[in-house]
Parts: sequence; C-alpha cells; structure tokens
Amino acid sequence: MHEWRRAHNRDTRDAHADPPACDGAPARGKVRLDEPDFRLQKWCVMRSTSRTLALTAVLTLLLLAACTAADEEQAEGPVEVVVTINILGDLAERTFGPHAEVTTLMPPGADPHGFEISAAEAEGLERADLLVSLGLGMEEQVGPIVEAAAEQGTPLLEVGEHLDPLPYGPEAIEEDPERPDPHVFTDPRRMVAVPELLAEALLDAVGEQRVDTAALRERVAEHTDELRALDADVEQTLAVVPPEDRVLVTNHHVFGYFAERYDFEVLGAVVPGGTTLASPSPADLADLAAVIEGAGVPAIFADSSAPTLLSEALAEEVDIEVEVVSLWTESLAGPGSGAETYDEMMRTNADTIADVLVDD
Repeated sequence: MHEWRRAHNRDTRDAHADPPACDGAPARGKVRLDEPDFRLQKWCVMRSTSRTLALTAVLTLLLLAACTAADEEQAEGPVEVVVTINILGDLAERTFGPHAEVTTLMPPGADPHGFEISAAEAEGLERADLLVSLGLGMEEQVGPIVEAAAEQGTPLLEVGEHLDPLPYGPEAIEEDPERPDPHVFTDPRRMVAVPELLAEALLDAVGEQRVDTAALRERVAEHTDELRALDADVEQTLAVVPPEDRVLVTNHHVFGYFAERYDFEVLGAVVPGGTTLASPSPADLADLAAVIEGAGVPAIFADSSAPTLLSEALAEEVDIEVEVVSLWTESLAGPGSGAETYDEMMRTNADTIADVLVDD
C-alpha cells in the first residue's frame, strides 16, 4: 500500500513538472540534460519559432497602424504647397485660395538668384504635397536643394519649362547664347498659363479627393482672366512710348521677354549674363558706356532687389545725363512699394518705364 502511494505521488509530480529548459539551465522533472533527448530539442525549436513569429506579427501590426495613421493624418490635413520665388508664391496663393496652404521660401525684396534657405526649410521640402519652382536656372542657390527633394519623391512643378522659354542670345551670354532665359514673368501673356499649370500639378499630386475640383477650376478661370487683363493694361500703358524711344539698359539681362512682348530693344546690361551674381569687366562697362552715349539712353533700369552701385558708377562716367531708375523686376516687395503682388509689380514697372522714356 505504501509502495503504491509513493509511486502515485512520484507520477503526479512528474506530470506537473516544469517544461524542459531551452536556455542551458538544469531541467526539472523527468528530463535529464546529460542524456540525448530529441523531444527536448524539437520542443525548444518549436517554442523559439513561435515566439519569433508572434513578435514579428506584433511589430508588423504596429508598423501598419503607424503608417495608416500617418496617411490618414496627411489625407485629412491641409494640402501643403511650397514655392521658391515670391512672384510664383503670389500666383499660387491666388490660384489655390483655401484649397492649399502656400509657403513661399523667398522673402520680399530678396534676389531670386542668390537667396538661401535654412536647414529647417530644406527639411520641410520633403514633407510638402507639391513643390513649385521657376527652374531654368533661376534659383541658383536653392535649386539644387529643391531638386534633391524631388528625387526623394516630392512632386515638383518647374513652371518655366512650360512657358515657351527664350534663349538669352549672344547679346546676353556670348559663350552660351542658347541657355534658356528664366525671366519669363516679365511677360504677363506667358504667365496666363500659370494658374492652369498650378491646378493640374496640385490635382496630380494629391488627387481630387483632397481638393474641391470644381471650386478650384473656378479660381483658375478667374485668375487667368485677371492675368489677361494685366497684359492688356501694361500694353496700353506703354503705348505712349514712341518706337524710337523703346530702348532699355538694365543692371542685368532681365527684360528679354518684356522686350519681345512689348516691342522694346535691350541695348545692354551693366552685369553681363542673366544673373546678378556675375561681375562686369572694365572693358564691358566701357563698351556699354559707348552704347548709352551713342543711343542717347536717358536711364539705366536697375532692379531694386540688387545693388545699384555699378549702375550709378556707369551713369557718372558717360558724357550725357543718365538717371538710375529702380524697378521691382524679380521680386515682390513690402507694403507701399507698389509691388506687393505680381499684378502691382508689373503695372508699377510699366508706369515707371513710360514716365521715364516719354519726353514731356
């Protein structure tokens, strides 16, 4: 009887013994690690595999949940558009209205060729729903950063290439006359196409589910009509300038499109090439001085966002009276400047040019 009870108790303890150890610790119960036990090895492998699969499943679910939450947050949040230069920023704000939040990188009064952005602004480019730049080499400092963001997958619209760009020509860049001129915005008739370009790029980037397409297209039509009216107003303002007086000398080659559209001739520029970052040689300035004297040019038109020291020095060197006149040609400006918006800038420039070139 006692022997039966001892055997029974031993069997019961064995039945409830701890599972075999798989980490090298001594096992309890019936299993002895100093003896081969293939069942132990199989059990350990199965338990390790089960734990790995369970952990992988949990991590996968967490990752999917995080991605879904991020996608939903972006889909529900406002559409974010980042624009390089402030002229395009103004057009984007007017085109998109409440349909997108527009951030313009270039501050008022800055030089589009030379302005730079912060590290935080550069990082934010990759989070935008749409990037808008002029391209064609205009944003000399910021352009490579924008292109890098586009390479990482951020949609990018480079407006200039869609507006029938002109080459600079040998008068502007002798060594590379076929280089495209980025100053397309000096011709409002070309800019008429911009609202439609912006709208199509936005819809391609975010889809129609995040934008009221019908309302956006109404804004596009309205803004397009405003730009057509602007072109007509500028043409009418300049109509008072006689053909023989339609000559321009500027601080750099910015008015190629303006001249073609409104029948002007650009005689030369203080700074050679299409950028304010270049420097003229003494021979360049001497040649231009001779051109100014020979044509009786009354003024050098200098962009207000760039230094005018060279233009002023040149005006003092010629043997005729020459005025240095500031225009906002590449950048919008602050309140009271007459260039708070693109339309204001173009109308102000047309008024100033007509006043200077028309004899009283």
